[in-house]
Amino acid sequence: MGRKLKLIKKITLGIIASLLSVILLLIVFNWESDRTVQELQARWAQKPSTFIELNGLRVHLRDEGPKEDPIPLVLIHGGASSLHTWDGWSEELKTTRRVIRFDLPGFGLTGPALDQDYSIQKYIEFVLSILDRLKVKRAILIGNSFGGNIAWRTALEQPSRFQKLVLMDAGGYKLESLSVPIAFRIARIPVLNNLLNKILPRKLVESSVKNTYGNPSKVTEEKVDRFFELALREGNRKALGQFQRTLVSESRILEKRIPEIRIPTLILWGKKDRLQPPINAEKFHKDIVGSRLVFFEDLGHTPQEENPQETIKVVKEFIR
Repeated sequence: MGRKLKLIKKITLGIIASLLSVILLLIVFNWESDRTVQELQARWAQKPSTFIELNGLRVHLRDEGPKEDPIPLVLIHGGASSLHTWDGWSEELKTTRRVIRFDLPGFGLTGPALDQDYSIQKYIEFVLSILDRLKVKRAILIGNSFGGNIAWRTALEQPSRFQKLVLMDAGGYKLESLSVPIAFRIARIPVLNNLLNKILPRKLVESSVKNTYGNPSKVTEEKVDRFFELALREGNRKALGQFQRTLVSESRILEKRIPEIRIPTLILWGKKDRLQPPINAEKFHKDIVGSRLVFFEDLGHTPQEENPQETIKVVKEFIR
């Protein structure tokens, strides 16, 4: 019996040592230090990018197209994304319309909120502050994912300020995702998120991005680079964890206000969205009187990225 116990103990210690070795190797080979904004600007803040100081925060912004446009388009990206998600649309729209887009606090080159508050109310105040700073009196709000959540809540805050609303795979109803990107799941667990603050496997980022596409083969190396490198911006990894935990805690207190939306609304949705399932599109359509709903059969959670050419046609028709 004594020999058996010694053997079991030896095997157990061997397994533990092997696991610790694997963990150590994972840490060593996936260790990623934060990167400064200055390091990232050369690639991700080329013209027409600018930075403005807003309540002490240095905000990454692009303001393109004719400045005399009386009703600019304001494009709001989703969680863990950046203003680059709108590149395809902006290229098409800026020839005739003023297009304003920016990195939200906690993401992209703007970086973490100074007060570490990632509540929906703070994001609403941020968007309104941007519009005040740019002297925009009226606008059309367009938002994807969490950006859609911000868009409709902002429209409710100051309804007379917004002519139309476009919601694309937007947040607003209770989170019942079919598949949450692994990076988001890790970010919601404090202990694991602390580890993510030090290591960030590029493959994890790639998997998370592909999870949002209807056709994952469309995800390019450059696109993965963008999400990976901007996630490494100083403070963004910690911010993602704080953002995700706030998002989950607020998910059930918002939807009761959706029927209050009274401005013309276009709802766009990828039929293959697994993060915000298509049933939520039907809910928005039912709750917003007079809204129009368009599905894209082969697209996922970010239709504007996956197929900008197809999706922009519907938007241009709506905003005329």
